[in-house]
Amino acid sequence: MSEHTIRVRGARTNNLKCLDLEIPRGQLVVFVGVSGSGKSSLVFDTIAAEAGHQLNETFPPFVRNRLPKWTRPDTEEITGLSPVVVIDQRRIGGNARSTVGTITDTWTYLRLLFSRLSSPHVGESNHFSFNDPAGMCPTCSGLGEVVVSAVDRFLDLDRSLAQGAVLLPGFGNGGYWYSQYADIGSFDVDTPLRDWTEAERAALLHGGEQAARLGIKPPKDYEGIVERFERIYLHTTDNLSDRKREVIARFTRSDVCPDCHGDRLNKASRTATVAGHTIGELARMEITELVEMVERVSDRSVAPVVAALTDRLRAMVTIGLGYLHLGRATTSLSGGESQRIKTVKHLGSSLIEMLYVFDEPTVGLHPHDVVAMTTLLRQLRDKGNTVLVVEHDPAVMAIADQIVEVGPDAGTGGGELVFQGTFDELQQTRTATATALGRRTPINTSPRTPTGAITVADATRNNLRDLTVDIPTGVLTVLTGVAGSGKSSLAAELVAQHDAVVIDQRPVSTNRRSTPVTYTGIAAPIRRLFARHSGLPASRFSANSEGACPDCRGLGVVYTDLAFMDGQETACETCRGRRFINDILRHKVNGLSIADIDDLTITDATSQLPDRQIREGLRDLERAGLGYLRLGQPLTTLSGGECQRVKIAKELHDAAEPTRYVLDEPTTGLHLRDITGLLDILDQLLDKRHTVVVIEHNLDVIRHADWLIDLGPGPGRHGGQLLYQGPVGQIHGTPTAAALHGE
Repeated sequence: MSEHTIRVRGARTNNLKCLDLEIPRGQLVVFVGVSGSGKSSLVFDTIAAEAGHQLNETFPPFVRNRLPKWTRPDTEEITGLSPVVVIDQRRIGGNARSTVGTITDTWTYLRLLFSRLSSPHVGESNHFSFNDPAGMCPTCSGLGEVVVSAVDRFLDLDRSLAQGAVLLPGFGNGGYWYSQYADIGSFDVDTPLRDWTEAERAALLHGGEQAARLGIKPPKDYEGIVERFERIYLHTTDNLSDRKREVIARFTRSDVCPDCHGDRLNKASRTATVAGHTIGELARMEITELVEMVERVSDRSVAPVVAALTDRLRAMVTIGLGYLHLGRATTSLSGGESQRIKTVKHLGSSLIEMLYVFDEPTVGLHPHDVVAMTTLLRQLRDKGNTVLVVEHDPAVMAIADQIVEVGPDAGTGGGELVFQGTFDELQQTRTATATALGRRTPINTSPRTPTGAITVADATRNNLRDLTVDIPTGVLTVLTGVAGSGKSSLAAELVAQHDAVVIDQRPVSTNRRSTPVTYTGIAAPIRRLFARHSGLPASRFSANSEGACPDCRGLGVVYTDLAFMDGQETACETCRGRRFINDILRHKVNGLSIADIDDLTITDATSQLPDRQIREGLRDLERAGLGYLRLGQPLTTLSGGECQRVKIAKELHDAAEPTRYVLDEPTTGLHLRDITGLLDILDQLLDKRHTVVVIEHNLDVIRHADWLIDLGPGPGRHGGQLLYQGPVGQIHGTPTAAALHGE
């Protein structure tokens, strides 16, 4: 064995077929292959998982119990590993208190700077923390927002009280709360509220002075509907039930805090200044502007703080995030932005011989911006580290020291080493990746004719500058522009002003029992199919019912919590992982038991299950490039891109009336070969008279567009302007045009 390689022998994780591989250390190695081929199983679930596990084993049990758990891969041997840093696409936390500043530690440095230099002096750095009682705004508890009643959602003005005009729970005719208003003799219960006077509606909603002005005499304990709602739902310290949470979500909205106006801090902390700026003003500055301001702080007593803060901010600019601001909530970041945020702390690291693992680092990047990411990858390698990248972008492949292709196909058709060599050598082969590299989608010269248009008017969200734009209906519109140019903001305005179905990359389900079978609605047809062949009730063939194994409750596995060690998931000894009792498993269709169905891929199931409803339910998933998924695969294991394509397939199957769809980078996770299948699906949606609006950087999708809306010219405050709208073939003079024409 060479000490200069990572040596993998007999890798069998997921669909890997006893794969052997030697990866050179100290190099940039890019892993390619069709979607579902086994790239991630090799890089993340095998190499990174073993490196993470072995590193954790060096810590004492107390520490291990608080570290991320790594499941050991199914392999014969892995040697030559280093401590691993995994930089994936998972979005950064859903905590409302998490911001770009807190997640990058830049806010910590900024707080320290203000605690030493601010005028007037406020106190230690915790006085500038919105997560500490010493610094947080007491009105919003440091969130910058408050929950308020969405009063406009309380009433249906076209109904009378007797007809249920009050939409809140319990106010229907005959309900307890209904009687508190309808039976007091103060309101006309049979007249639609639209025909009431403004004063009468105000008295109903707000009571108090509004009722007094009306000249009516309600009971002494009379409460307006708004006051009653807020007392019951908002001003309670009880643990909220799921039902109450649902009501709050329906009838409230978040507004900027009236006291701190979004700064999150108390009065003293938000009025203190350094170099003429409050900390809130600095939090709203774009990072490119902020770093210039921080560099002007020349007080030698805080020189180390200024240097550390400047280095971190400069790193964010280097990786193309200079358009963000420190107050930006991490929940609003895209997967690509989240991934680049995670790399910031590693840019200044002096550690060497580390193992860095990236998952599609160019996601969310315009072709114009990819150079910044490839520069970063090279920098990490040149410091003496090994960099492994799972990627579909040819620009990243081109800078690799080696390419490793896993395939040749997806699912059971993948899991083998297809190619290992340089990018130039890859292009001389006939692998799926090499073939796709030589193929290019032509520019659409015959766009569809729109059925009409909808107008997004006076949009000012984030960096949009009073933007008004017409979006054609019945065609494929692609929103383009450099990262941070305002594409997502424009799409959000479209949804807010006109309603649309948003198909994003968020998880499809959090329930491990949810699978392609349950999500597509074919579980019932499968059970009926087995019922017809067996003569038993269909319910006996459900893993959630009487046919399920009683010991594992139909899960097929038993989970044992081992505290600081990896939790152990073992096959149920009773059913041996088959989930059903033996009396059910002996009944078969086409030689398959109900347990065998879970092991079928979607592609295999469409040909082996003799039922039209089942085939139709799965057909659209196969068209979406997901034919390699097993029917019993938990949806919780899908990537963001796979989740999005599952949603697209479901809409293709379910949607009947013309609908507006907004898709956020649907090519995420897709191999170049599979993009053709995605375009076919979008065409099918359009053939059904739907309107499709796509945020996308992939040039094949852009070339396929009927209509292009290009924003820019730069990110953040340098963007938010309409650069071009029209047929894709006529765009020129923008970064998108340059990428399309290979300039």
